[in-house]
Amino acid sequence: MDLAADAAALTAVWHDRMPLTTALGVEIGTLDGERLELLLPLAPNVNHKGTVFAGSLSALATLAGWSALWLVLREAHEQAHVVIQDARIHYKVPARGDVTARVALPAGAAREKWLGALGKKGRARLGLEVEVVDAAGEVVATFEGRYVAHR
Repeated sequence: MDLAADAAALTAVWHDRMPLTTALGVEIGTLDGERLELLLPLAPNVNHKGTVFAGSLSALATLAGWSALWLVLREAHEQAHVVIQDARIHYKVPARGDVTARVALPAGAAREKWLGALGKKGRARLGLEVEVVDAAGEVVATFEGRYVAHR
C-alpha cells in the first residue's frame, strides 16, 4: 500500500466526482493503513450560531466511510462503485471549531467477507462507524452507515 499515492488518488476522486468536498474544505489528515481521518475546517462550514453546520458534519462522516471503502477496493484492485444505503448520525455537542472524522479501515475477517461477497455476487454491504471529534478530542457526533459496493 502506497499511502501517499492512495491519499492523492482519493483527493483527486473527491475533486473530480464530488465537488461538494472542495466547498466543504475537506482534507485527509491521517491515512496509516489502519485508519483514515478527514479534517473539516469551521470557516466554510459555519452556521448562524457560529458552530459547524450539522449538514457538513453528516457529509463529512458519510464521506469518511465512503473513502475508507474506496481505499480498501483500491488496495484489493477491485473495480466497484460504493454508495451509502442508510445512515444514522447522533449530534452530541456543538462543534465550535475545526473537526476530524475518524474511521477504521475494514480489516481482517470483515474485510475478507466483504470483498468475498463482492467477488461472488457482484454486490456487498458493510456497516461502518465514524466518530467526529473537535480539536480537544471531544466527540461531537457519532455516525453509523451501511454502504453497498456494486460492480
